[in-house]
Formats: sequence, C-alpha cells, structure tokens
Amino acid sequence: MIQIEKGALFIADAHYPTHGDTLLEWLHHIDTGKLVVPQLFLMGDIFDLLVGGLEKSYALNAEAIARIQSISRHTDIFYFEGNHDFQLRKIFKNIKIYSRIDQPQYMGYDGFVVGLSHGDRFSSGWKHGLLSRILRNPFILNTIKWLKPHIIEQKIAHLSSKEICHELPDFETKAKEIFGSYSDADWVIEGHYHQGKKYEGYISLPSLACQKQVGLMGEAGIVFVSMDEL
Repeated sequence: MIQIEKGALFIADAHYPTHGDTLLEWLHHIDTGKLVVPQLFLMGDIFDLLVGGLEKSYALNAEAIARIQSISRHTDIFYFEGNHDFQLRKIFKNIKIYSRIDQPQYMGYDGFVVGLSHGDRFSSGWKHGLLSRILRNPFILNTIKWLKPHIIEQKIAHLSSKEICHELPDFETKAKEIFGSYSDADWVIEGHYHQGKKYEGYISLPSLACQKQVGLMGEAGIVFVSMDEL
C-alpha cells in the first residue's frame, strides 16, 4: 500500500484556466523549490477541460501542463482524473494516473487507511455515470476531434461563465452517504464538491478556484491552507 507522507500537498478543482491563474502560482512554487513537498496529489478538475487525444484542449492548458511535467521529474505526483480532465495517460507519462474506473484508491498514513477519489464516483447519480462513460469512449472522442472540433471552444466559453462556487446543502448527510461507500477507510479525501469542509472521517477538499486553498497533510491529518499561510 502506498504511504502518504507528511507534507504531501493536495490540489483539487482549480478549473484552470477559466477560473484564474492560482494553479500556476502553486505549481511554480513547487517546481522551483520555493515550496518543498514530498508528494503532490492532483485530485481532479485541475483543468476546466483537458482530454487526452483532443489536442485542441492541450493548447489551452500548455503552461500548466509543462509545469506539471517539470515537477514530475523531481516529485511524485498522483493524479486522480475528474469529470473535466481525463484520458490523461496520453499526456502525462511520468505521473501515476488514476482513471475514474480506478477510483477510489486506498493508501496509508500513520497507521490509518485513507480512501481517495476525485469525488464523482459515488452519490452523483446514474446519469452522471453514463455520461462519464460515453465521453471516455474512443469513438466519441475521435468523432469530436475530427468532425466537431469547434465543440472545444464552445465548451470553454460555457465553462468560463459557469458559477461553480456554492455551498452544498445538507453537507453532513452527503458526507455520511459517501463515506459509507468506502470499505474499511478511516479517512476519505475527495474533491469535486468545492466545499473545503470536514465531517468526521470525510474530507471535502477546498476548490482552488473557489476557496483559493489546498490540503496539506500534517501530523493530525489534512489542514486547509492558502498560499500566504506557507
């Protein structure tokens, strides 16, 4: 079982570039050594739209892609694909990629079992699951690539104006439901919901786009921090 190290950094839901350049600031600090982390966990929806095989989506994200590639040469990176960024093994060759079907993963920390996922595997409904499978189908992706390339620009334009920051109603009930979907985990760490909240063993990571925070693994578990707190 992979062990999470103290000082590991968790970034979720940056939705780059349509929701600002905060991601680039964090990546720059890590890559240059200004911020030293033993492991970097990218918990999905780091990009607002990045799909392996759709080269048009690469150009929109070129600077962040290059920075992540650079970091991977000196730091272990674990990337949990989200619903906005997937098929990433075609892009990131030196990073451990977990597709939606590979999630959740279980890792250890200080004797505890930690379940990790982007967050859209459980409690998202069958329609979301079906759409996720359709969009990852090679035939569908090739159809978009060759016959409807303008869809990329249309999707980005839509995402740029989309309101993604909101409080999840009845968070505690949702947290209990999701936590129960993990087997024998002491803690569960997810992104996707843009909350930056904890309830018992469930940790909903802050969205870098919304709360401008990341998760930092400390002795007693994850704490949420902003750039100016480090």
